[in-house]
Amino acid sequence: MKHLWVCRLMLVLVLLLSGSERAESKKYLRCELTRVLVENYNFDKTFLSNWICLVEHESYLDTTKITLNKNDSKNYGLFQINSKDYCAEGRKGGQCNMKCEDFSNDDIGDDIACARMIQEREGFKYWKGWDRFCRNPQNLPNLRVACNLRSLSPLRTPRSFFYVSG
Repeated sequence: MKHLWVCRLMLVLVLLLSGSERAESKKYLRCELTRVLVENYNFDKTFLSNWICLVEHESYLDTTKITLNKNDSKNYGLFQINSKDYCAEGRKGGQCNMKCEDFSNDDIGDDIACARMIQEREGFKYWKGWDRFCRNPQNLPNLRVACNLRSLSPLRTPRSFFYVSG
């Protein structure tokens, strides 16, 4: 009887530990993501409405969203980064030198680094959701009113984003 109890306990522990490796997911609210982008990632407020509109129409603010495209490529994560050019499935690769699956968890730092690079190279027009719904400035969310954007500022200085060896 005691042996059976120990076996059940071991089974429960194995199941709990095996589930701990799963990627965490996060579905943001508009103002929550606005705050995170400004305070934690030093986003410029000038283009922030474009970024929020883009994410709302690409991933519906869901970090785990994966979309299969007609050309058999996939879009991953909050910014729906494409596997054809910017990441590789199952290994690091693409122009962002990232594993696509890493864009589908709640750590958005790597997503942001890649999305910023894409935006610098191709502009917001890279994202079909932005091109279709956000291109017209009248369609952009008014974050100053809705999220009290004026009150937000980075929690750290731009210098703290870089490591300088001394």
